[in-house]
Amino acid sequence: MRRSKILVGIAVLMLGLVSGCGSTSAPKESAEIKIGGNLELSGGVATYGQSVLNSVNLAFDDQNKKGGVLGGKQLKFITADNKSEAGESTSAITKLITQDKVVAVLGAVTSSNTKAAVPVSADNKIPLITPTATNSEVTVNKDGSLNKWVFRSCFLDPFQGKVAANFVMNTLKLKKAAIFIDQKDDYSKGLAAEFKKVLEGAGGTITETAQYVGGDKDFKSTLTRIKASNPEIVFVPGYYNEVGLIIKQARELGIQVPFVGGDGWDSAKLPELAGPANLNGTYFVNHMWADDPATKPFVEAYKAKYNAEPDALAALGYDAAKMLIAAIEKAGSTDANKLRDALENTKDFSGVTGTITVDPATHNPVKSAVILQMVDGKKTLLTHVNP
Repeated sequence: MRRSKILVGIAVLMLGLVSGCGSTSAPKESAEIKIGGNLELSGGVATYGQSVLNSVNLAFDDQNKKGGVLGGKQLKFITADNKSEAGESTSAITKLITQDKVVAVLGAVTSSNTKAAVPVSADNKIPLITPTATNSEVTVNKDGSLNKWVFRSCFLDPFQGKVAANFVMNTLKLKKAAIFIDQKDDYSKGLAAEFKKVLEGAGGTITETAQYVGGDKDFKSTLTRIKASNPEIVFVPGYYNEVGLIIKQARELGIQVPFVGGDGWDSAKLPELAGPANLNGTYFVNHMWADDPATKPFVEAYKAKYNAEPDALAALGYDAAKMLIAAIEKAGSTDANKLRDALENTKDFSGVTGTITVDPATHNPVKSAVILQMVDGKKTLLTHVNP
């Protein structure tokens, strides 16, 4: 009897081992696709990161409700906070790729933080789409070589710098400009360089080139020097957190000439920092206007979900997410090489910020811009500008 029990026990054990081996031979395929978000969720430009986070979640939630991608797989957005710092951006994308095992990364938002993430994307051969990094060297290096794993849904600094300079010369009819630059920021320096080149090339004059450092709060001594140079306009290619204070302090010093800038101005915080009346006579280049009929469905959906007005960065984040969804479906796979090829061949993609065709040689989109005027703290559309 005892021997029989032992034999039965051995048989049961062997059956369990066989069943166990059989259960591991065909692992279940994951029902979700992980997408990483390397975003500025805290620090100096946290409103930008939050805008992109909201819009990507909006796009992914909408797609998941429609049945997901690739036959029903759900998109899962995993974020890492780069704290608005380049070093943290490198760490964030490394975590997303090596630990979270994402198949693609959206972000970072600023040019400096995106450039810090590019080598990690390249080393791991994982596609990266920045919604908003406008510096030329994000996708193409100084030596002309292509960063083959990096794409974007926004136009470039040279384009908006040129648009700003032409607007000053041709619409405002002004030729003498002072430039106020964030000396450590690639975005600010890139816009300033193109603005200066175009303005001087058309016979304009730069009366003063002054610098500040992101995070500064007191600009009055430098603004006094700018005022003494007697400019007709002041070009400030910076981010809203410094721009708002610069304009407020400039008006307090009696500088009443127009101020002009780029898309870094676009934040609901700008009127709070500058004061609505102080923004009268200011203009900036941007990616979209919220009241444009083409953007209305997105704006309404964003407002319904977040009870807030979307800025241009939210619209660009939405476009980047939709571009990635379209690329996954076109590739029929999340294989990195197939996904990269699909992104590279994006053509006539209808986005919130315009129709996007990716230039395969540069990975940059060909698209238009708008010029907005601030009136008592509110954005109004002046004109569309084609590339």
